[in-house]
Amino acid sequence: MLIKMEPTWQEQLSGEFNQPYFDRLVTFVKEEYATKRCFPKGSQIFAAFEGCPFDKVKVVIIGQDPYHGLGQANGLCFSVNDGIAFPPSLQNIFKEIESDLKIPFPISGNLERWADQGVLLLNATLTVRESEAGSHQNQGWETFTDAVIQKISDAKENVVFLLWGGFAKKKGAKINRNNHHVLETGHPSPLSANRGLWFGNQHFSKTNQYLESLGKEPIRW
Repeated sequence: MLIKMEPTWQEQLSGEFNQPYFDRLVTFVKEEYATKRCFPKGSQIFAAFEGCPFDKVKVVIIGQDPYHGLGQANGLCFSVNDGIAFPPSLQNIFKEIESDLKIPFPISGNLERWADQGVLLLNATLTVRESEAGSHQNQGWETFTDAVIQKISDAKENVVFLLWGGFAKKKGAKINRNNHHVLETGHPSPLSANRGLWFGNQHFSKTNQYLESLGKEPIRW
């Protein structure tokens, strides 16, 4: 089966597309999209890869599910389409950026601008049924995105991995920490943030300090 993906990712992940689990996953996703309302739209399922080619990845942020409300998800974790109200986790991300870097709240919650600079915004599960969080989990997406993370860990060096919350920390457990810079904190959701597990982590300034120490351009958060 042919999967259309940005060429550098196509090369790195071609072995996954021929695996039995991936065939089962594609069958499931096609059936779901044909019979139910699912997000993101089909053309954006692999948007995280389109916006951030493998050879340009500098930072990886790991999310869990796409947003499941109408018009929200655009294929990048924590990101919403232009004109959509910021979900609570994204609000808290921007609050931390504002505090950490003294940058005012942006007008848009569309994080394509981050992807364009080398930030891979990767959800563990790339699709979801409307209003049903977790509805496409345990169908194969996690195996695929585990392979993505492992490929970055094995084939690249000096990538910053931002692991927010217990799920992301578990997802990133096999990252080679001798070759990469891993920062961990609580999840930006209100449940975690209001317990003091998110604000003050300074992940955005710490990421840029690390990139600059390598002679790389910092991210314009």
